[in-house]
Amino acid sequence: METLVRFAEGLGRFSARFVPSAFAIAVLLTLLTMALAMGWVGASPPVVLDAWGGGFWELLTFSMQMALVMFTGYLLALTAPVKAMLEWVAGLPKSPRSATALMAAVSMALAYFNWGLSLVASAMLVRFIARRRPDVDYRLLVACAYFGLGATWHAGLSASAPLLVATPGHFLEKQLGVIPIDRTLFSLFNVGLTLAAVALLTALAWALHPSPERTVRVEPAVLEKLGDFVPPEKPKGRLSPAEWLDHAWLLNAIFGVLGLAWFARHLWLNGGWKALNLNVVNFTFLTLAVLLHGTPARLLKASEEAASVLHGIVLQFPLYAGIYGIFKATGLTDRIGELFVSLSTQQTFPAIVYLYSGVVNYFVPSGGSKWAIEAPYLLDAAGRLGVAPEKVVLAYAWGDMATDLIQPFWALPLLAVARLEFKDILGFLLVAFLAYLPLVTLGFFLFG
Repeated sequence: METLVRFAEGLGRFSARFVPSAFAIAVLLTLLTMALAMGWVGASPPVVLDAWGGGFWELLTFSMQMALVMFTGYLLALTAPVKAMLEWVAGLPKSPRSATALMAAVSMALAYFNWGLSLVASAMLVRFIARRRPDVDYRLLVACAYFGLGATWHAGLSASAPLLVATPGHFLEKQLGVIPIDRTLFSLFNVGLTLAAVALLTALAWALHPSPERTVRVEPAVLEKLGDFVPPEKPKGRLSPAEWLDHAWLLNAIFGVLGLAWFARHLWLNGGWKALNLNVVNFTFLTLAVLLHGTPARLLKASEEAASVLHGIVLQFPLYAGIYGIFKATGLTDRIGELFVSLSTQQTFPAIVYLYSGVVNYFVPSGGSKWAIEAPYLLDAAGRLGVAPEKVVLAYAWGDMATDLIQPFWALPLLAVARLEFKDILGFLLVAFLAYLPLVTLGFFLFG
């Protein structure tokens, strides 16, 4: 364990020193893609420049869909019913080990439904559990709260790539058509692998808890600094019509009932759960958030907080769309596809995609935007090898989240709430990663 911790700390120092900001990575990848298009494919600089600028806004719909995944999940996490549920869950563990195991299981379950919900609600649950069980190792508890981002989110109901290709009008529809989620997310392989990963990491969370003399506890003063969402107060005295509407439940209730009715009707008319796609999932989470916040005033206050985390998506996605434009317009897709074909067979290709996507994800930790870069050449290679496109989508999805466990980018909101640094939890996350990686790699070799 000590050796792993030292290795993990070294990995953390490497990330801090050599892995730049997400925006810097996007610019560097743009320059690399331009160089490859000119040097490897032979495209002229004007052609590359036109392809870059022309592709810059091709993913606007996808960008908004990804922003809404984060926004609606965050909104839902700030509702009173979710907070009450988390408070109840926090009272269930009867020992420090059961507390960390429960934290891991809840984090992965929440991430399966929505990764934005998991980030925020898991941070809240850390606080509630630490208050009730001061004997729990705080570092491990926070690490377990991050398990969902590394093990279940891209296999679940907010999965970027599988839900995108199930959405009519997606940017790859001419190449792929529409792939319903019963061939990806709800396939027997994906469900089975998800359950196996959850079981493994939950058991690991229980086993990793240190002995009492080595347990690192959180200071009560730290917990007191972790603030809660404070809804706006209802004005006192006689309310104006506008104030009454903003602080009444009527409009939210009407919207919520209409939204749930549309959702039920959509499933009924379109084949049940396989009709889910990015738009339907976002609509449903928004409906639930509106309904559970109760009043327009509370919803708007929560929206201000939820919108504060969207800057990364808004800033980065146009840059990745420009890279996608270069791939599509210069022939670079064909060249990289040929390289993958030369290194793979039909059986090994899904596992190679899984491992490759995991490596790239460490440096480009954005599942949605990275799919725009990788999809053209991965799908081209899959077509040449005779690999079904749904296998590529799933291999990409699992690889994309694998290295999230040891990449600090998505952990930053959680760490800000928990008042820890990434190096404090990386040792535990590295152990989880080393246990989880062989399981999923073997799964995709068999899948191939």
